[in-house]
Amino acid sequence: MAVVVVTDSTADIPSQLAKDLGIVIVPSYVIFGSKSYRGGVDIAEDEFYRKLLHEPVLPKTSQPTPQDFIDAYTQLAKEADGILSIHISSKMSGTINSAEQAKMLAKLTCPIEVIDSQNLSMALGLIVIAAARMARAGKGLTEIADAVRKTMPNTRLLILFDTLEYLAKGGRIGKAKSMLGSILNVKPLLTLKEGEFVPASQAHSRTKGKEKLLEFVKSVKDIQDLAVLYSTTPEEAKELVASITAISKVSIIIARVGPVLGVHSGPGALGIALRTKS
Repeated sequence: MAVVVVTDSTADIPSQLAKDLGIVIVPSYVIFGSKSYRGGVDIAEDEFYRKLLHEPVLPKTSQPTPQDFIDAYTQLAKEADGILSIHISSKMSGTINSAEQAKMLAKLTCPIEVIDSQNLSMALGLIVIAAARMARAGKGLTEIADAVRKTMPNTRLLILFDTLEYLAKGGRIGKAKSMLGSILNVKPLLTLKEGEFVPASQAHSRTKGKEKLLEFVKSVKDIQDLAVLYSTTPEEAKELVASITAISKVSIIIARVGPVLGVHSGPGALGIALRTKS
């Protein structure tokens, strides 16, 4: 068995695609009251968003434990030549710490490389997918890890939020906090810089916000991979895909913001993740 690529459920990679590429996903947790669910395992997206909208208390999230990673690494090490573990930005989650602890505690002879992607959702997902494709092509651990670090600066994310309420309550708003006082009905667009959310733009209507997402795609050259992501509006995602297809031949992945990141994005999130050639 060659190199195995591991990530966490905040990558939002569609489950069938992850399965096809042999990507191992260690789930994070979403907690409603006293009940804990593994993101992407124990609770379906529709059920999660229904609970998010109707439960009186906002759910909490928790990263995978070191033991979760130890269990995964130990099982994979039985056959893998190497393990590449790529995860959500350390400024957004303690997942990297759990993975690093597991690497140290497991004491496996199989080499393990842990990388902080400085990204999340399908921006992380595109990095992981590229790594998995290299692993499938027989590349070695060091070569893939080096390629991942080189492609990280070429991976970008732009998300149109319906509201920043959930991001603020969850404590993940970062430098975008300044946008909280924006006038009613202004739709914020955020991107990631050095692993945390920062303001990118704002629109005076959702329609204008979607136009800005399309303008973002038009402004970027040499797009290699692209994903459209959404939380609760699949029809808008399909419309955005159609608009992008009209101007670009790039293959597009449609992905849904899963339960763990959905706690912070809330309903109505719509975004673009892309990776360029250089």
